[in-house]
Amino acid sequence: MTAGERRASVSLAAIFALRMLGLFLVLPVFALEARRYPGGDDSALVGLAMGVYGLSQALLQIPLGIASDRWGRKPVILLGLALFALGSAVAAWAPSVQWLVAGRAIQGAGAISAAVTAFLADVTRDSVRTKAMALVGISIALMFALSLVLAPLLAAQIGLRGLFLVTTALALTGMATVAWVVPPEPALPRPVGRGGLRQVLAHAGLLRLDFGVFVLHAVQLSMWMAVPALLVQSGLAAPDHWQVYLPAVLISFLIMGGLLFRLERKGHLRLVFLVAIGLVLLVQLGFLAMAQSPSLAGAALLLCLFFTGFNMLEASQPSLVSRLAPPAHRGAALGVYNTLQSLGFFAGGAGGGWLIKTQGGLGVFAACAALSALWLLIAWPMQAPASAGPVQH
Repeated sequence: MTAGERRASVSLAAIFALRMLGLFLVLPVFALEARRYPGGDDSALVGLAMGVYGLSQALLQIPLGIASDRWGRKPVILLGLALFALGSAVAAWAPSVQWLVAGRAIQGAGAISAAVTAFLADVTRDSVRTKAMALVGISIALMFALSLVLAPLLAAQIGLRGLFLVTTALALTGMATVAWVVPPEPALPRPVGRGGLRQVLAHAGLLRLDFGVFVLHAVQLSMWMAVPALLVQSGLAAPDHWQVYLPAVLISFLIMGGLLFRLERKGHLRLVFLVAIGLVLLVQLGFLAMAQSPSLAGAALLLCLFFTGFNMLEASQPSLVSRLAPPAHRGAALGVYNTLQSLGFFAGGAGGGWLIKTQGGLGVFAACAALSALWLLIAWPMQAPASAGPVQH
């Protein structure tokens, strides 16, 4: 990377990191802490509060992605972070689970993922873009790992309300970073006419990646409706879950760093991509097999495999979307991609909560395995060249 690419990648990754830390801080403890609120005895309502963030994200990713194509990335990112801060403040004040749903929905209205990833694609070359996207993915995963350590400790001291106040402060810090640290936007052609979204929705290769990100995040959030309880059943108290999560995430980084970029340079990106999806499927089958008699060692191994596959997919999929999309419609393409990601969050939270309520952990892992198998089938035709040029479909 050039110095400019490094500065842009690090600063934009920091925007993602600050925002995602705010989200992830509540994730490991939300299902348990929300039970203390009026209405918290309804698992489906708690699942809705957990996943509604994704629904409002889904409604606004495409409009804000297109807006970033027309009016610039930075103004859209600042607007989104302001909405995220407002929603966090509402959630901190919330007197009931119903108000938590409202706060989470406002949080989700700050749909900046498309604008940030499009900005990153604007300022990096194809040959280093997967590395840049991986830097974002690693920052997100590090925030997830950090949240797994901090969330139980902070929740015990300041509760869920305090966690949402921390999230508000992180969003405001992100706004300051956009204003004073992120480099200026490059001059790029602006879209002409209204055909960009139509082009994006007619592209089979982009649609295949859109379906993949939906499944990945639906599975991720559904799992977290069941995995904490499974770890408790295996003998590990909730405040100690980070002892499993953190090593699993760190080991997955080492595996990804040792394999992904090296195999991509050798022309094996398709193999890596399909193996990563296969790992997600294998993990769901493993959890399904141990749901009745959980094993702590087995759960730790499965989580390590899951994070390895997840991190590889988080680095490679948005990079492929940015290469396939015309530069003038990159925001629109990433808006659709992030819309499907957000719908995956919503489906995973709401669907996972409903499955836990009606079918238990077995139902969650069986549904996740079926979705992952379908994804592997749909992704199978993908062909990627050895170079960093466009992906062939």
